[in-house]
Amino acid sequence: MRDVLCDSRYASPHARGTVKDKTNFNVDEDVSALRKAMEGLGTTEKTLIDVLTQRSNPQRQLIAKAYEKATGRTLIDDLKGDTRGDFEDLLVALVMPPALYDCHEVIKAMKGAGTTESTLTEIFASRSNKQIRELSEAYLAKTGRSMIQDLQSEVSGDYGKALLILAEALYEAGEKKWGTDEGKFIDILCHRSVPQLRQTLIEYKNISKKTLQESIKSEMSGNLEKLLVAVVKCVQNVPAYLAERLFKSMKGAGTTESTLTRIFVSRSEIDLIDIKVEYKKLFGCSLYSQLESEVSGDYGKTLKCLCGQEE
Repeated sequence: MRDVLCDSRYASPHARGTVKDKTNFNVDEDVSALRKAMEGLGTTEKTLIDVLTQRSNPQRQLIAKAYEKATGRTLIDDLKGDTRGDFEDLLVALVMPPALYDCHEVIKAMKGAGTTESTLTEIFASRSNKQIRELSEAYLAKTGRSMIQDLQSEVSGDYGKALLILAEALYEAGEKKWGTDEGKFIDILCHRSVPQLRQTLIEYKNISKKTLQESIKSEMSGNLEKLLVAVVKCVQNVPAYLAERLFKSMKGAGTTESTLTRIFVSRSEIDLIDIKVEYKKLFGCSLYSQLESEVSGDYGKTLKCLCGQEE
């Protein structure tokens, strides 16, 4: 039931992305330009940025196939060989199909000594059922393992239970399996359709005189609290939730480039225009101007191209 209704919160009939299909797209010209930019002594970063940020992902997939056919090498391998650091990560992300990129981010979040719960929370709270199913299929194809089983070994407790429900994209109303307060919150937030949840948020406030988000914050803590708050925020407004994630990634002493990269790449063809609107509303400055002051070099130029000038 949530399947059909849920997806509507992420994509309007007219996509609100800053990146669109390029008109008069010529795959051979683009392959030739990329080869010229990377072959020889130096790399022409401007060409890489122009081509990869001004084509839609389906067009980039055609470029990647034609590039490999023409050179015998993958475009991703050549980008890795010719670029470095955050700039490299961003260009490689742009060349990946969306589900494979989400898969890459989930694997990275589970890799090594600790699990990066903030990344898992962002992905599974903000993606539609369709995106999660495609991510799960990409994960199986890439690793030969079930994403759910791998997540089970990485996340635990009530946070783990809630995350796994979201990751399985199972939104039919199910049995209440937990008797605790945490269990009730998990059951309500992870087993209801988005329209049901929106109505629940209104009714909850009428009855309890405080918002569900306030109740979660007073009843929960740690990663479970962050996940359930993220679900509530995404039910209300996905672009506003992601605008807040972007703001936090640029706030303070250092910039969290991995979060910036993930949100810009994954939302540039979906709702980045709306994220920019929410950003200005919430924080009083444009996302583009914030990027200008916080990120620099070729990485910063690429993000600004994806962001697009302010409307």
